[in-house]
Amino acid sequence: MSKVYRHKPLAADQQLGRVELDGRVFETRFGPDKQAGRVELDTGRVFATRVGPDQHVGRVALDTGKVYRTKFGPDEYVGRVDEDGKFHRHKPLALDEYIGRIVEMPSLAHGGAALLLLALPAWEEQEAERDAAEAKAKAEADAKKAARDEAQGTE
Repeated sequence: MSKVYRHKPLAADQQLGRVELDGRVFETRFGPDKQAGRVELDTGRVFATRVGPDQHVGRVALDTGKVYRTKFGPDEYVGRVDEDGKFHRHKPLALDEYIGRIVEMPSLAHGGAALLLLALPAWEEQEAERDAAEAKAKAEADAKKAARDEAQGTE
């Protein structure tokens, strides 16, 4: 069993879940863990678990560790897994960003599935929360400025 962690600067890394040797990926939760998906170890195809048939969400290049998200048209390159288990999110026109790791990674297929099913969704959720907080702070600053301008205009 391999444990998956999300990188948190200046704090202890957060455990996101685990990957079993057979390729099943589980999300850590309070109470029983939830199966997030699975990876076919021989092909690198990654599937998300859902009601009904599993959904094909991406693939892992088993020779390089590059991870691709499946979409209409050409697959989207989203990041890579190093041989030592470190996850890097792809940033266009910049260096790839370190976002987490998998401890005791049996193969690149396991690491790629953990990146696609656990680490990237956690990172995207964190970024969405940060963007919402920034938008709220900007709206409050704009409202204060408008109130100040209105008060100065009535004097």
